[in-house]
Amino acid sequence: MTILCVRFQLPPTHEAALPGLLGLLQEFTPVVEALPPDGALADLRGAERYFGRSAVELAAVIRVRALALHGVDCAIGAGPGPLLARMALREARPGTTRAVPEDPDVIREFLADRPVTALPGVGTATARTLCDYGLDTLGRVAAAPLSTLQRLVGAKTGRELHEKANGIDRGRVVPNAVSHPHSRLRSSGGTPVLAAERPFDLDELDPDRHRRALLSAAEELGARLRTLEKVCRTLTLTVRYADRSSTTRSRTLQEPTAHSAALTRTAYAMYEALGLQRARVRALALRAEGLTPADQASHQLTFDPVDEKARRIEEVADRARAKFGPRAVMPGRLAA
Repeated sequence: MTILCVRFQLPPTHEAALPGLLGLLQEFTPVVEALPPDGALADLRGAERYFGRSAVELAAVIRVRALALHGVDCAIGAGPGPLLARMALREARPGTTRAVPEDPDVIREFLADRPVTALPGVGTATARTLCDYGLDTLGRVAAAPLSTLQRLVGAKTGRELHEKANGIDRGRVVPNAVSHPHSRLRSSGGTPVLAAERPFDLDELDPDRHRRALLSAAEELGARLRTLEKVCRTLTLTVRYADRSSTTRSRTLQEPTAHSAALTRTAYAMYEALGLQRARVRALALRAEGLTPADQASHQLTFDPVDEKARRIEEVADRARAKFGPRAVMPGRLAA
């Protein structure tokens, strides 16, 4: 077990403490991936050798230090890869570590009876298709022929699903950083990532308030991307619920962009696809991933006067924000 997935038990209004808690993890390993608003992945392969302790033993030390230095408890999942560590975390109570040993038989047993929706990245549409054919658990998916899965959900998705259901985890921890309670960027040491978080003061049921938070986050990401002269290839949405569980979805954009309207449309589409139906949401986070220089990106001309007008307005708004502050110009829905 070399990967930890840590969820700090932060009060709803204390997400600003996350950077300090990530710093605590970085005392053990530089390979730390922030999972806002209150989590992180840590690769302890080097730390196990350096400290002469197992990942589970190091997890206990991390929990004690988080309590002593920050007054924050945590739940921890441990596994041989990020996927299994995330899944183990779902069974970990605050103050405990749930570990999945690096043993193929134990991993198969751990996964076998779980529903297909337990795999990160499996949405409602994919789950519905699999369940229609009786593939409602990971054990049944693992036993199904690869060719059958690929016919049902596509070649790439079928292959990835088959591997994950069999405990094959090709994921890795991508180092990043949180430098501000609501946004972050790291352009060295790993894949660049920019994020915007919107925690709610109280657990929020209203879908309109959810969408307003997404609009605000997408506007912030777009403005910061343009300031940094970057574009992103992928947008990731994380929804954190009242019970501290979460859902994460990613979508590759049609073309790399820093256009706020395109980011907002993608964020809305991912949110609507979740079909939350009055879920009690504690926080929403958007991550712009795969950042590249804007001058190296191509833009497909649409000859759409509305799109071109929106981009010109965006340029003027950016100049106004640079001169008068970030709230000088904003969508009408956010000004109310």
